[in-house]
Amino acid sequence: MSLQRINGKVILAGAGPGDPELISVKAVRWLQKADIVLTDRLVSHEILNEYVSPQAEIICVGKQGRYGLSTPQKKINQLMIEHSRAGKTVVRLKGGDVSVFANMLDELQALVENGISYEIIPGISAAFGAAAYAGIPLTARNYANAVRFLTYYKTDLLSPEYWNELAATDDTLVFYMSSGTLDDIVENLKSSGIRSDKFLAVVEQATTRLQNVHISNIYQHKLVFEGKEFASPSLLIIGKVVALHEQFAWIRNSNSQEQYFEPVESLRKQAV
Repeated sequence: MSLQRINGKVILAGAGPGDPELISVKAVRWLQKADIVLTDRLVSHEILNEYVSPQAEIICVGKQGRYGLSTPQKKINQLMIEHSRAGKTVVRLKGGDVSVFANMLDELQALVENGISYEIIPGISAAFGAAAYAGIPLTARNYANAVRFLTYYKTDLLSPEYWNELAATDDTLVFYMSSGTLDDIVENLKSSGIRSDKFLAVVEQATTRLQNVHISNIYQHKLVFEGKEFASPSLLIIGKVVALHEQFAWIRNSNSQEQYFEPVESLRKQAV
């Protein structure tokens, strides 16, 4: 008589944008029940220290774009499948929200193909956290009718026709993972005729104690940001709504360049 194998379960959960108090109650409850936590780099240490069960194994599977080391997506998929097949409860913990620039599709496909049960727990995305903590209402009446989430970490992602559309719209534009290509973004928008009533915000390490918000008119960005390197992660917000920051900012800049989230390489050394 053969014994039927009992699989565990995978929880795809968003940890929020940085402030450890912004994680959901439901995500915390699963962290307290987890056997394995596969965590991104952009997850607060306080979340891991305060909410994860002491019996759980925490495995760093962080990614850092074109900077530093990154865990291949195939490896992350293998870890989810391997541990869940061993009957364990696995929490795949992602910074921000699980469905916004978070590779959730790859992981869902791997789970379905291998017959692994799962749940999805949303989190507060970086765009919403950064906007709220910077006092920028993303769709303020008479300023913007919509908001668009984009990324431009590589300079071949958007066509010239799409740049023309972005320059012409009154939608608020939010760029993830794009501080390294800031100059290219602004130059593309300017060459496509973006109006001079648009402003740019760079929000460094949003919602953390190290948050900094830098504001410039879209046509003065070189003068304001010349030679500046932004801490990771940084989010870009472009639109008329950015001008409201001056009136509604409620958190002072930290004026620090200390890193709230450690590089992937440092996290791996700690785990050895």
